Amino acid sequence: MNSTPAANGRAMLPLCIFVAVFFGGGLYHYIQGAEFAFYQIKAPVAALPAIIVAVLLAKGTIEERVLPFLRGVGDVNIATMCMVFLLAGAFSKVTGAIGGVDATVALGLQLLPGYFLLPGLFLVSSFIATAMGTSMGTVAAIAPVAVGISQGADIGLTLCVGAVVGGAMFGDNLSMISDTTIAATRTQGCDMRDKLLFNIRIALPAAIITLMLLAFLGQGGETVAREVENPVLVLPYLLVLILAVSGMNVMAVLMSGIVISMVLGMVTCDYTLGAAANDIYAGFESMVEIMILSMFIGGLSKMMTEGGGKSWLTQTARQLLSRGGHLSQRACELGIGALVSICNLFTANNTVAILAAGDVAKDLSREAGVDPRRSASLLDIFSCVVQGVIPWGAQILLAGSISGLSPLALAGSVYYSWILAVVAVVAIITGFPKVQPSK
Repeated sequence: MNSTPAANGRAMLPLCIFVAVFFGGGLYHYIQGAEFAFYQIKAPVAALPAIIVAVLLAKGTIEERVLPFLRGVGDVNIATMCMVFLLAGAFSKVTGAIGGVDATVALGLQLLPGYFLLPGLFLVSSFIATAMGTSMGTVAAIAPVAVGISQGADIGLTLCVGAVVGGAMFGDNLSMISDTTIAATRTQGCDMRDKLLFNIRIALPAAIITLMLLAFLGQGGETVAREVENPVLVLPYLLVLILAVSGMNVMAVLMSGIVISMVLGMVTCDYTLGAAANDIYAGFESMVEIMILSMFIGGLSKMMTEGGGKSWLTQTARQLLSRGGHLSQRACELGIGALVSICNLFTANNTVAILAAGDVAKDLSREAGVDPRRSASLLDIFSCVVQGVIPWGAQILLAGSISGLSPLALAGSVYYSWILAVVAVVAIITGFPKVQPSK
């Protein structure tokens, strides 16, 4: 297990099949005019042919072939992600059932002028994701609010939900407790705080441009006045914000939100323990598809690594980026962005993509003289860019399932991710920001 597997491009085939089946099938149904085209073939079902091919490509007995897949499914990052999915779904259902979403929407419509509704959604999502370190929990908590705001104001649903996903990706990219930040800094060998200070110089301009664009796009929105019948029901969201800022574990934050929502419901309205139990389970059920998909993708990623796919990717990257035996800093940085983007495209998981590309990026950065803070930032930035726009990514699928929007249509409305991609490429070309070499 300690030796590096021999390069084998065929190990990438299962993930290619998954993408082809899921994205290709969704695109076909979209062209045919089918409603909810990307829900015609469920993502976990599309992963089954890929799993079968991965097992067929592996060597050994059936048990030996399946074992790497099971190790990937049981990875601690995948298990943690699944728990966050379940708790986020339960929090969303319970808070919605007691009227928390309606109260939050009503309060937001009263406090925010029509032109600032979209930027407000982006800022709130950014704050929550930065504090909690998870874009998924942010989307689960704020997307229902965005749906309500869209219904109460003359603003398109795709714009509102796209602003939430964009803000979630912005906050997750900068969060000190995010898995992507931890993975990027560990693989590149730099301090998280140094990476944050470097990363924000690229991400913040993209966020400011996004806010101005959202303010312009939301000009036609007009706030519809609503009475806040029970403002105390906003407390679960405030509690989640406060606990997240305090640095509490994301699962503990969501569990606390569930408990306070249940207590408030029982105190302020006719909400029983039995109803709460049913809503919690309904929240679990709403996350089953995404949870199964995460497990399947985790297993496939592990098989790709142990089958030599990662080694093949490293070898191919070196051949493409080196010219005449010399690797320039600009070519290296563009290569790092392309490498982690490709990994994210296939794995649909930004943390897994960073881990897969991290070793290659570190070696290439050393050869080209790229600062570790810069390589870590580029890994995190480009993985978040891709994760925020791929229709089969967990964030888009979750937001689409909550809002009832097509993942393909929603991906085009996550303006922050597209703007961040442009800003990052410009930063690479211009060498911005200039920093002193780290010791």
